[in-house]
This record gives sequence, structure tokens and C-alpha cells, in this order.
Amino acid sequence: MSFYQKLSEVGSKFMSQATLFKYGFNLSPMYRRSTARITEVTDDLMHIKIRLPINYKNRNYVGSIFGGSMFSAVDPIPMIQVLNILGNDYVVWDKAAEIKFKRPGRENLYANFNCTPSEILNIKNRVENEQEIEIQKLTQLTNKNGDVVFCEVSKTIYIADKEFYKTKRRTKK
Repeated sequence: MSFYQKLSEVGSKFMSQATLFKYGFNLSPMYRRSTARITEVTDDLMHIKIRLPINYKNRNYVGSIFGGSMFSAVDPIPMIQVLNILGNDYVVWDKAAEIKFKRPGRENLYANFNCTPSEILNIKNRVENEQEIEIQKLTQLTNKNGDVVFCEVSKTIYIADKEFYKTKRRTKK
């Protein structure tokens, strides 16, 4: 169990999962360095919003937001969101990522991370039938109104039944 998982376990005794998710991310050194902040989390974790402000910490040589800040603002959220929604019976890992820059970010950027009940049900059904799967999650960094896309991050997430995964790892040794 990682430091963050232990902290989450203890914190869940004092606050909601959504509050813990928001402040856990916003206070963790790994996420703070991206300069982004989680601004909203629904109680069921199905919808998460972030804000990536342009400032002296993430401005690049040509005055726009550094691409690494864009990526690191988005990178950890889909996997941890899905992991927390699915619960402890599943193994969830980031498997791959691709970023496509569309235009320079010269203003504050925003992103929404959404899961639907039908998507979660589909994941559970597929894992039950296939034992392990991969899903794609696409996130766009946009302006405040959501009508201008500055970059897209596509994440491939591996999901497996925890018992299947343990057996698979033991047989590979």
C-alpha cells in the first residue's frame, strides 16, 4: 500500500471521498508541481474539473503554458478516478498516453473528467467476462467556456480483476 493509499484510508474516516480526492490532489507535491488545481469533484467522483492557470511557474520560452504542465495537469486523474469509482476488487494502471497540442495556451485552461454509470457498468461487465481490459479516456484542455481546445490527452488504462491479476503475476515469476 502506497503512502497516498494509506493517507486516503485514514482521511476517509474524517471526510467524504470527494473532498479527500480534491484536497489530496491539490496538496500532494506531485500534483502541485503541475500548477493545476482540482476545482470540483462530485460526491460519486463521476465528474471532476481542473483549472490550469498560466503563471510564471509554467510559462515557457514563447510565453505560453509549458506542454509538460498541460500533460501533468491531466495525467494522473483518469486512472485514479476510475480506480476510486471501481473500488478494491480491481487493479487499475496507466498503460499509455498520447498528447496532441492544438494551439498555444496563453490563458487559463480547464478540463473535465467524466465517467458515466453505463461506462462503469460496461467496464465491470467486460472485466467479469475478459478478466483484463484496456479502455481509452480522452481529456481536452479548453478555455473557460469549453469552446477552444488547446490540447488533447488520450490515456490507455489497464483494468483487471484483482484475483486474476495476482494469479497472472505469480505464474510469470
